[in-house]
Amino acid sequence: MQIKEIIDILSLFALPVIIMLILTTALIKKIPVYEAFIEGAKNGARVCLNIVPYLVAIIVATSMVRASGAIDLIASSLGGLFEKIHFPVDILPLAIVRSLSGSAALGVFSDIVSNNDVNSYTSKLAAIMLGSSETTFYVLTVYFGAVGIKKYRYALFTGLFADLTGIIMSVIIAKIFFGN
Repeated sequence: MQIKEIIDILSLFALPVIIMLILTTALIKKIPVYEAFIEGAKNGARVCLNIVPYLVAIIVATSMVRASGAIDLIASSLGGLFEKIHFPVDILPLAIVRSLSGSAALGVFSDIVSNNDVNSYTSKLAAIMLGSSETTFYVLTVYFGAVGIKKYRYALFTGLFADLTGIIMSVIIAKIFFGN
């Protein structure tokens, strides 16, 4: 059995197993699942109201970075370096924007797929990268702001390191599964 087949089988059963584990744990600990769910939904609505100002700030900042052309400038200036390591230059804007905003990253991903064949190595790498990284600045701004955390230096470093790791591993996984 190949690695891809094993991953396919594991991913098929992952979500049902997680749901069953949660429900079983709640049953064992005698937690009223429905009531806990409703309470969480109420708290979620309150958090949504608290994060709106932070959300507007990160959306405006992301739009400004994209509209300024800074991402395209970085991509064009570092293009030769990335070609040497077989990293498509089309992917660089996605790698930069992903840490800032999920919606901006989806927009960049859509551009990548429309400019390349859907089944191309570049499109597949972009899809893997989109799922392998997090919107670090969005999380820090919105969620940390919602709960009043002001000192997030180590969280920023950890988040950016995780994003870089996700980008590197995306390239490695894409090379393993799809070659180049």
